[in-house]
Amino acid sequence: MALQCGIVGLPNVGKSTIFNALTRSHGAEAANYPFCTIDPNVGVVEVPDERFDYLVETIHPKSAVPATVEFVDIAGLVKGASNNEGLGNKFLSHIRNVDAILHVVRAFEDENVIHVAGELDPVRDVEIIELELILADLEIVENRMNSNLKRVKSQDKEAIKLKEVLDKVFDTLKEGKMATATGLDDKEKILIKDLSLITLKPFIYLANIEESIIDNPEKSRHYTALLQYARKNSQTVIPLSGKIESELSVLSDEEEEEFLGSLGMKEPGLNVVIRAAYSLLGYYTFFTAGEKEVRAWTVTKGATAPEAAGVIHSDFQKGFIRAEVIAFEDIRTYGSDKKAQEKGKMRLEGKEYVMQDGDVVYFRFNV
Repeated sequence: MALQCGIVGLPNVGKSTIFNALTRSHGAEAANYPFCTIDPNVGVVEVPDERFDYLVETIHPKSAVPATVEFVDIAGLVKGASNNEGLGNKFLSHIRNVDAILHVVRAFEDENVIHVAGELDPVRDVEIIELELILADLEIVENRMNSNLKRVKSQDKEAIKLKEVLDKVFDTLKEGKMATATGLDDKEKILIKDLSLITLKPFIYLANIEESIIDNPEKSRHYTALLQYARKNSQTVIPLSGKIESELSVLSDEEEEEFLGSLGMKEPGLNVVIRAAYSLLGYYTFFTAGEKEVRAWTVTKGATAPEAAGVIHSDFQKGFIRAEVIAFEDIRTYGSDKKAQEKGKMRLEGKEYVMQDGDVVYFRFNV
């Protein structure tokens, strides 16, 4: 399963610039006027993973398939979008099924770039967007409450359970809080999963800062204000510069390394964003590796070996017999999967085995 991230934010905060940089494309128009992104832009990028690179370099397979991330960039939202101000929130349907939301927040000063609210205030900007998302989700919850009412009156047990969850979420949203503040457990989340509430998804703030302070973003009062706000709400903030990421996106690997070094950066913002999203969602990567193909797969933390096999093909899960597992670090230590196996590092695991990040696996199955 590929990680999907939706990108939201006010107009003119650098959303399209960052989207183009992250996806190394020029599909999203970036201009100094509001609402220049009308149709959603979708970009798919490879997940940077040196473990995958190592396996490919040592095995030399005929085919190499990395894990991927899909970014979806929609039109900028403005205050009143839920009442059809600007382009309204009709484009939110494009990000309702993503796994995580990347909220691009402007934290750079530039008098040549128009701010839709007139002056720069990252915390206010975040609150504007989140209120619009709350109002959009509130409408969806209210519609489901109304459609569920008839079943509740007939004493349908499932409908009554659903009503309890909907009531809790409705009250939270009505208070102007994100649905995540409701504190639903996993069973309750499953009951309303089909609603695809945006405010129930994990959020990461991407603070678009000045190029000159990328090595020390806390020099910016705008960034520190956003950071304090995020910490109060247990949210993640990643500082990056749209300008720098744009420059990096057109460089060769060698040029990129040199440019990063000159800025005091270890890696592009893309790597940081993907790693943060994986961590937030509890995603693990496992590998299948052989002469025909080396491939990276994604599972959620806690997935069992049969569930991981099912990510490859449902038949693998149905007919699961066992998993032959070698930890990636053992392969790196001994130089190859074969040498690691010779050293007794391959384990035979059954249906109860819980997958670990970096497992290199061969599944035995029978259908």
